[in-house]
Amino acid sequence: MNSKTKKLTTIGMLCALAYAATTVGRVPLVLFLKYDPKDIIIAIGGLIFGPLTSFSIALIVSLAEMVTISENGILGFLMNVISSCSFACTAAFVYKRKRKMSGAVVGLFCGWGCMVPVMLLWNYLIAPIYMGCSQEAVVELLIPAFLPFNLIKGGLNAAITMILYKPVVAALRRSHLLESKG
Repeated sequence: MNSKTKKLTTIGMLCALAYAATTVGRVPLVLFLKYDPKDIIIAIGGLIFGPLTSFSIALIVSLAEMVTISENGILGFLMNVISSCSFACTAAFVYKRKRKMSGAVVGLFCGWGCMVPVMLLWNYLIAPIYMGCSQEAVVELLIPAFLPFNLIKGGLNAAITMILYKPVVAALRRSHLLESKG
């Protein structure tokens, strides 16, 4: 199998895993907000192949989610893409500059640090539409609901990605879907 086919196969697998994590792994966290672990898999794809791969996986999985299990339609799709990309693409971009463990750690913390304010802004802008409430009602939820949710979500995503990244890469190398180091 050539390297392009291996890469496409691996990305397809990551998309399927991220979608499965979304459908099976949803856990209520703060009030009505549910955590799903898809961003872990999206971030791993980005750390392996770069930020464009994170974006592609986020787009594909969010689209599949929108047409199957989403309760928020196109707005949910938009919010999912923005959330996943602000975390995973940021982490992958930083890691691409420094491909060492310290680069991965800094990248994941930067992704976490980027996702929280980005999602506060987008929840402020979009949540009144899909929640069917006033902007003032959403403002009242930013600090007690949206902030802790995004802090917990980003922290879980960063921590679990750090734990799983090396074993996933090792498994992909053993299965010859990724080239071995040097």
